[in-house]
Amino acid sequence: MDQLSIHVQLTNHPKEKPAFDQLSFGTVFTDHMFTMDYTEGKGWHDAKVVPYKPITLDPAAIVFHYGQTVFEGLKAYVTQEDEVLLFRPDENMKRLNRSNERLCMPAFDEELALAGLRKLIQIDKDWIPNVEGTSLYIRPFIFATQPYLGVAPSKTYRFMIILSPVGAYYKEGINPVRIAVESEFVRAVKGGTGSAKTAGNYAGAMKAQEVAEAKGYSQVLWLDGKEHKYIEEVGAMNVFFKINGEVVTPSLNGSILEGITRKSVIELLQHWDIPVTERQISMEELFEAYESGLLEEAFGTGTAAVISPIGELFWQDKKLVVNHGEIGELSKKIYDTMTGIQTGKLPDPFEWRMKVEL
Repeated sequence: MDQLSIHVQLTNHPKEKPAFDQLSFGTVFTDHMFTMDYTEGKGWHDAKVVPYKPITLDPAAIVFHYGQTVFEGLKAYVTQEDEVLLFRPDENMKRLNRSNERLCMPAFDEELALAGLRKLIQIDKDWIPNVEGTSLYIRPFIFATQPYLGVAPSKTYRFMIILSPVGAYYKEGINPVRIAVESEFVRAVKGGTGSAKTAGNYAGAMKAQEVAEAKGYSQVLWLDGKEHKYIEEVGAMNVFFKINGEVVTPSLNGSILEGITRKSVIELLQHWDIPVTERQISMEELFEAYESGLLEEAFGTGTAAVISPIGELFWQDKKLVVNHGEIGELSKKIYDTMTGIQTGKLPDPFEWRMKVEL
């Protein structure tokens, strides 16, 4: 199915656009949204772009009671030549389908979803901010709609994409953040839903973040749910450490989300011939590297922030100040290169960008 198969209904009441130099994250939404529905026996149908508006669901809809919902996050950028670029959107759609599979939800046509996204961006192109550091955040999501209180997969679903012009994710910007190593709560365990991008993972993580923020920390560093000693993620991001010249990131183990930015950073480091290893790493090993002066940099990676340098880790009443609390040389190089590729300011030797024809 191509874009000609996507019905379009334009709004009669366009919204006032915000000042692009005063954007926060995820509070303003564009004029339109993409939707399509799934019915068992019929498959996905009724793909359309319609005015952004509230949705109506039966109070017994399965999503409210058993949490059958998955989502993604990616961005669109406008270049200095007024071209619109997406960053690896095919990878996001693949991961969304992997999340679907884990939650017993039906697979969708990834090409149709990308066509719907392109059509939506074409319609709302004037919402893409052109101020340095801004972008158009894209949120595809799918949820169960069948009204049923029995514990079973839904027979009906809705797929939606909404758009939001955004500024920087962290108020600190690219400056290093302070992170508390979580000692009580866990994000996910192997065999659970940690490798899927589903709402419950984030709801369950909020308590630990709330406690950390009350102590003056931006986020938490998650440890594994079994032995509570191996590093997994930082907040809602993947995490990397530069130790004695080698970059180490926790290997995918069934409880860690396979980040698109994570994958891109690994490929970028390999392209630069910088040693990068995916393996299990304990908090004890990291502390020993810090004590030995070998922990050189630490940073999180994710769509929203791209790169978030870690300036301090708080673990067992000890403060590990990384690189004097300043952004590391490699972290800055990765950030500048990734954002340069995303915004069209730098060449794209990896063919990560997808141009949206306007």
